[in-house]
Parts: sequence; C-alpha cells; structure tokens
Amino acid sequence: MKRVPLLFLAIAAASCSYAQKDPNAVKFAKYITVEDAKKHLSILASDEYEGRETGKPGADKAANYIANEFKKLGLQGPVKGSYFLDVPLTENSFKVNPIAIGGSTFTNGKDFYSLTAAPANTVKAADIVFVGYGITDEKYDDLKGTDIAGKVVLVINDGEPMKNGVSLITGTATRSQWSISRGKRIQALQAKKPALIFAVNQIVASNLQRFGSSILAPRMGIKKEGSAQATTTPVVINITADMANALLKSTGKTYTQLKEEIDAAGAPKTQVVKTPVEVSYSTEEKAVKAVDVLGYLPGSDAKLKNEVLVISAHYDHIGIEPEGSTKTDKINNGADDDGSGTTGMLELARAFSMAKKAGKGPKRSILFLGNVGEEKGLLGSEYYSDHPVFPLANTIADLNIDMIGRVGEEYAGKPDSANYVYSIGSKMLSTTLHKIGEEANNTYTQMKLDYKYDDPNDPNRFYYRSDHYNFARYNVPIIFYFNGVHADYHQPGDEVSKINFPLLVKRSHLVYYTAWELANRAERPAVDVKTEQGVK
Repeated sequence: MKRVPLLFLAIAAASCSYAQKDPNAVKFAKYITVEDAKKHLSILASDEYEGRETGKPGADKAANYIANEFKKLGLQGPVKGSYFLDVPLTENSFKVNPIAIGGSTFTNGKDFYSLTAAPANTVKAADIVFVGYGITDEKYDDLKGTDIAGKVVLVINDGEPMKNGVSLITGTATRSQWSISRGKRIQALQAKKPALIFAVNQIVASNLQRFGSSILAPRMGIKKEGSAQATTTPVVINITADMANALLKSTGKTYTQLKEEIDAAGAPKTQVVKTPVEVSYSTEEKAVKAVDVLGYLPGSDAKLKNEVLVISAHYDHIGIEPEGSTKTDKINNGADDDGSGTTGMLELARAFSMAKKAGKGPKRSILFLGNVGEEKGLLGSEYYSDHPVFPLANTIADLNIDMIGRVGEEYAGKPDSANYVYSIGSKMLSTTLHKIGEEANNTYTQMKLDYKYDDPNDPNRFYYRSDHYNFARYNVPIIFYFNGVHADYHQPGDEVSKINFPLLVKRSHLVYYTAWELANRAERPAVDVKTEQGVK
C-alpha cells in the first residue's frame, strides 16, 4: 500500500471538520427509494407511453403523469395555477425537389439532405463558386478577393489545409477551430449572403444510409413571431462526393483532387465553375402541442424564498421507430434517457415535500422542471430560460439530471462501475457550486465524481447537449449529472429491465444532498468564473 504523507492526513482531517451531516437532510433522504423509483419508471418507460416523443400522445401522457405526481406531493402549479407551461413549437418539413446537374438527377434523401427551414424559393445559377475549405483566416484565406453574395457556393465541409500533417493555420499538427468548432465554417459563409451553399463531406453518404429516415424527418423548433419560415439565412444542402464531382465536372477534376492540390500547394483553389443549377425548395409547417411541467415548492425563509433552485430533467424521448425499420422492437422506451432523470426529479420532489410537511422545508424555493423537446434540440429548456416563470436573476442554480440509471460504456466491468457519476459544468461558472457538489458527495454519498467531460471543448460536447446549457447561457450556475452513453443509447434496448435502481437512487441522493445545501445555505453560489459559454 502506498504511504500517505502526514500532511495529507492532516488536511483530510481538517476537511472533515466542517462537513458534518445534517440530520434533517439524512432523515428526508430516506424518502428516495428503490421501490418508489421502480414505480415511476415502470410507468414512464412503458410501451403505453410509446417512447414519449415530443408532440405525440406518449409525451402528453408523461406530462400528465408528472403533473399528477406534483399535485399529490402538494407542490404548487406556478403557471397561473397550472403545472403546464405551453411551449409553442412548430414542426417543419423541408422539401427539396430533385436537382439536375449535367444530365444526372440527384434526389433528396439519396444524394443530399438539408436541415434548414426556409420559405419557398427557386435558386437558379449559370455557374457556381468553388471556395475550397471556405476558410477566412489571417494565415489562409479561401475567399480573399472573392465576393460570394448572391452566388451558389460549393465548400469542402471537412477539415482544413494540412501540408505534411501540419495545419497551415495553426502551424502544428493540431487543427484549428475551423475544424473543431461545429458550424464555424458554414456560419461564416452564411454571413456573406450567398444564394445557396452546397457542402460536401465524405460522411454524407454514410449518414444518409444509416440515419436517412431520421435526417429526413420533420424538424421542430420554437415558433417565432410571425412565420417560422421567415428567415434570410442561406440554405445549406449537404451533398455526397458523387454530387460534388458532378458540380465540378467541367474542371476535369474531382473535389478530392482539388482538396489534395490545396493541401500540397498550401494555397486556395477558389474558382468559378461553369455548371448550370436550379434548386427549388419549400417548407411545410404545422403547430405542435408541447408543455414543460413545473412543480413549485415555496421556501420557508422570508428573505430567501424569493430565490429559486431549479432541479430539472427532460421527460421526452425519441418515440417509435420510423416506418420501414427492420428492428423487432419498435418502441424506444428511454428508460435511462431520460426516464431515469425524470424519476430522480420526482424522488427529490417527494423528499423535499415531506420535509416541508414536517416543518423542515428548504429556506429557498425549489422549482422542479420537467422539460419537453430536449431530444429535438433542448427546446423546452430554451423556451423556459427565454420566458422564465421565476426571474433568472433570482435563480441560484440548475441541477440537471439526464441519464443516471445505467453504467456507461467506459465503466462497464470496472470495480467502481456502481459508484460513479459524471459531473459536468459545476466549475464552469461558479467555484462555490463546485465546492458544494464535492462536499455533498464527500459527506454523504462518497461516489466517484468523474470530471472527464467537464470541458466545453470536449469532442463529445456533453456540456452543450442537455437542458442545463440553457441556464448556463444566462450565467446561472449548473451541474449536469450523467452516467455516460452505452450500447442502448437511443435504441429500443433502453428498457426498464436494464436499469440499476440502487445506483439510480444513490445518484439521486447526491443530487438531493447538493440541493439541500443550496436551498438552505446563507449565501447563493457566486458566479465568479469568467467564461465564453454564457452568451446572453
């Protein structure tokens, strides 16, 4: 056994001196149980709820179930007496007609796809502009001296110029933000107001083959003032290599050859290519019924009750497999994603409501927030954070629970597989919140807090992929609790039978004890970390 320095033991002993267990916290934690968690999750993730897809009957059933549970617990409906906050969503089906290029016809869903919603239009051009990587940088500029306003553009939507394995932009083997930052290249091109952007990437063909039905499915968004289609953002059409080569045929070169020439020469190959194109598209739009579910527990302290702690989880999932699926099981039950988080939220609501009934309720108020539309792009939490029922200035933190019922692939078979959780974002905005989370764990649950994904630049981008982010963008401190992905992630195999309920409960206890401290301590967490992540 490795020797432990005496200084370390002294520090450890000192750290324990201020982390005494609160007997009331321990008493009411006992209301978070395996039995109760099984009851909730067996209903929410049942086949009857059909995968809880936003806008479908299963999501409506789940919303009503959560609201009824809030009512049973004595929580208030804070939306003019209701537990439901209407989230005005629209479902947009973007239609692109077949595109003829040089005697060949290319079709949507086979040769290209677009995720844009735009008003009906037809774009005609006698030629296109090939802009290479589409990068505008001090050290390398594909667009120097080229005006693409009103033009049809073809861009290599992948990577950046690399000569002998060295980036021309960074001067090292490390790629720049033009490769790493999602959407940077396309957004920069859109800002220059082209008529249309064709974006070629080698993975487009495989994406269409693997995810074609999902890619072509209607897209949801929050309804804007007027028509959701009223946008001037140039349409982007993602195309296969074969389609790109058809557009470049008159050059006598393929897009791969041009890419290689750019890399070898270390210089752009931007050029006008004689290729007549005509692209017609339109968007069909319909309203979608969707609600966030809110349960409110008023605080007991006259001064602190105006401050609100949010405990959130999304109750929606991805629904039923599309028509034509070869899978035997057609229902994506979403037991872990995020039936487990919703169950955890309901269990915390039970514990805190019992504390209040016993006269030991939290000093600050707590909002239990069941979000809709997370799987459609964090829509429910985006709407709430833009239209908060309680001012965000009074919102001290968001503890977001998304997938806490399974063992992730990185922990499978490891000794600590049943005693860990990924903690994301705790120190992104507040050193105070990070310390509170760690002390709650050290004092009560002693889990392994894994900070592997606690980085906005992590390639998995988990920090941006759940509802906490919509609070963080307004500089509200957050913690995101997550067990990591597994083989059943977004698959019909995400069933209740595979949930580790003792682990779900232990992770819920960690959130509960963190929430208990936040709701009762004298000071709210300080927002003391400068970050580029808060954008509002």
